[in-house]
Amino acid sequence: MAYADREQSGNRTVAFVVVALIHLVVGYALVTGLAYEGVKQIMKKVTTVDIKKEEPKKEPPPPPKKAAAPPPIVAPPVKINVNVSPPPITTVTTPPPVAPVVPIIAPPAPVVAPPPPPRMQPKSASPKGNPGSWANANDYPSGPLRREEEGVTRFRVTVGADGRVTSCDVTGSSGSSELDSTTCSLITRRGRFNAATDGDGNPVAGAWSSSVRWQIPKD
Repeated sequence: MAYADREQSGNRTVAFVVVALIHLVVGYALVTGLAYEGVKQIMKKVTTVDIKKEEPKKEPPPPPKKAAAPPPIVAPPVKINVNVSPPPITTVTTPPPVAPVVPIIAPPAPVVAPPPPPRMQPKSASPKGNPGSWANANDYPSGPLRREEEGVTRFRVTVGADGRVTSCDVTGSSGSSELDSTTCSLITRRGRFNAATDGDGNPVAGAWSSSVRWQIPKD
């Protein structure tokens, strides 16, 4: 007999023994009055099926969304100038010493003989006649007379070689422009002069200065 046949024969024998024992227990239970309760308990255990309702599994809540972190600030790389030019080299040239200044002595100026003295003494222009008659009370302008303006007008005239007045300038005002202009107008028109002369006695242009007092006559 093979090993497998022997094993099956042994299992059958054990099964028969178990079944025989169960019949003996059941028969004993019926005899003792416990068969009903025992059978009831056995049936309850056999027929009662503890069926548990399979509850759906609760899915865990999704994890909270994390706020996206801002991108890191990346500073641009610092440019380093590797090719640094060397500092310029300045060559200082020492100037040569200044030569001493040799003073130049100018030759003495030649002696110039003084000019010969004039043969005649030069003369300035001089009035002919009485200068007081060139401007008098009858020549008083009506405007200054009405306004009772008085004063002294000083003047200087230029006399030509012919003895006539060529120009007149007021050197001191009387305080009235009309009195001043009247003075020069009268002297230029009425004035007559002896012309000035040089060292040789030749007539030349000259100048003459004087004044006119303007005063309102009292009655």
